[in-house]
Amino acid sequence: MSTRAQQYDAQVLRRERLSPHLIRLTLGSTDGGESGLSKFVSTGIPDEWVGLVVPGQFQVRYYTVRSWVGGELTLDVVVHDVGLVTEWAVRDVVGDTVTITEPKGSFAMPADAEWLLLVGDLTAMPAMARIVENVDVPTRIWAEVADRPELERIGYLPDTAEVTWLEPGDDGGSNLAAVVEAIDWPPGEGYFWMAGESTQMRAIRKLLMRERRLPPTAYDVMGYWRGVARRQPRSVDPGPIYRAGKAAGKTDEQIWADYDAAGEGQA
Repeated sequence: MSTRAQQYDAQVLRRERLSPHLIRLTLGSTDGGESGLSKFVSTGIPDEWVGLVVPGQFQVRYYTVRSWVGGELTLDVVVHDVGLVTEWAVRDVVGDTVTITEPKGSFAMPADAEWLLLVGDLTAMPAMARIVENVDVPTRIWAEVADRPELERIGYLPDTAEVTWLEPGDDGGSNLAAVVEAIDWPPGEGYFWMAGESTQMRAIRKLLMRERRLPPTAYDVMGYWRGVARRQPRSVDPGPIYRAGKAAGKTDEQIWADYDAAGEGQA
């Protein structure tokens, strides 16, 4: 028997534009009482995400939980020219009621990791910022964003990490695969986390598995969006696909191929 995922009603308490393409939404319980987000329980996993359904829509889009503090859930939403959530989030949405699904996460840095490498585009910034706040090993970040001036000015990424800022391609596309191929990896054992455009992520997973031959426990690489669609990040929840693949005895490479195929079907 399948069990329906927990859902929560939440109200938009505050809205703040952090940069031209990043809007912060702070959500809370609809009545301030024993309903809505008052029953929300965080996983504690730093890259955890939730599904978001906005008014007038029925499809779910997934976003990283930037923070969960004092009964308030903060989501930093990347906005584009068009998109299910974009067309809603660019308006004055304070007071609107949205639906949130139960949180899930995948970041699993080994306890004995000596270093951490984080690579991502703008869609990965909320996760990278929260991850840095929750680790105590030397950390390097490669951030491919067009909104660097605004994000640097507000100190979006904690100063405990060494950050390399990268410009997106001329057409707004991502070049992160080439960036990762050129990384001078630190000595010893560590953890690699990366998120961004799906085509780039596929190339990096192949590099890590086939050339660097890293064990699955040493990295986490996820496609948050497709370059063709240029819409909302992480349109497919990777959790069910990963669990089903493991139950079927598939390799990590086969599971991620299934995940990428599912993402392409959502465009």
